[in-house]
Amino acid sequence: MDSQSALFQSEIPQLQLLHRGKVRDLYAVDAQHLLIVTTDRISAFDVVFRQPIPGKGAVLTRLSNFWFRRIRDIIPNHLTDIGIDSIITDSTQFSLLKERTILARRLTPVPVEAVVRGYIIGSGWKDYQRSQEVCGIKLPSGLKLAERLPSPIFTPSTKAAIGSHDENITFAQMIAIVGRDTAEQIKTLSLQIYQECASYAENRGIIIADTKLEFGHDSAGNLVLMDELLTPDSSRFWPADRYQTGISPPSFDKQFVRDYLETIQWDKTPPAPELPDQVIENTAKNYLEAELRLTQ
Repeated sequence: MDSQSALFQSEIPQLQLLHRGKVRDLYAVDAQHLLIVTTDRISAFDVVFRQPIPGKGAVLTRLSNFWFRRIRDIIPNHLTDIGIDSIITDSTQFSLLKERTILARRLTPVPVEAVVRGYIIGSGWKDYQRSQEVCGIKLPSGLKLAERLPSPIFTPSTKAAIGSHDENITFAQMIAIVGRDTAEQIKTLSLQIYQECASYAENRGIIIADTKLEFGHDSAGNLVLMDELLTPDSSRFWPADRYQTGISPPSFDKQFVRDYLETIQWDKTPPAPELPDQVIENTAKNYLEAELRLTQ
């Protein structure tokens, strides 16, 4: 895909813009529904880059919808059966947005990120090196970087605003924020979703090292899965045939961008540096390959 096919920011004048996140633009449709546009923006270290990754938003949308359909018997999700063509009637606008847009139910977000780790990597590895714990969970001594954990662990984090960093918290802290019943329910569901989907992915040659899930409540107080699910933005995807411990494995996610950024002099605060064309192109290929391996 060339740069002309990339969408950095959506514009839908006929709808009220509610929020522009790191990747998604949210519009009000009515009291019960939102239009969610997944752009090609990319963030790393919680900083949004000026250059988009062509096709990324469409990949994230298709892959999320694939997973949402796959686990809908475990928990309901925010998807509706209403086509966006009923909202976006302009043909040019529809052509630009159709692959990357959904009409979703309005929910009240749970103010905590639900993170499941099956392998020790990223911020979990840094915490482990300091204390042999992640989010208050004691882990075996002697683990190597990227090693598979004895069993997946639930490690919640705060939800940070754009430009700020998510922070790992203990399960007790999560209970204090959302209440015990909601925390227990989210923990159980998150582990179940991860284990089922990680097993499926492993049969497709992809290791899901960890993932972040988002939940909300509907008007009746029911817990609902929302935002995105098991995408290269919200998860670490590793090729199983190239996996080994002791190194940060090659990946199908934006780790490719993070790894590049670690090689340059940047303090990880805005403004973001320019990304080389090769980094953009390879990242776009990684995202698409992850989708194809998992869904075909």
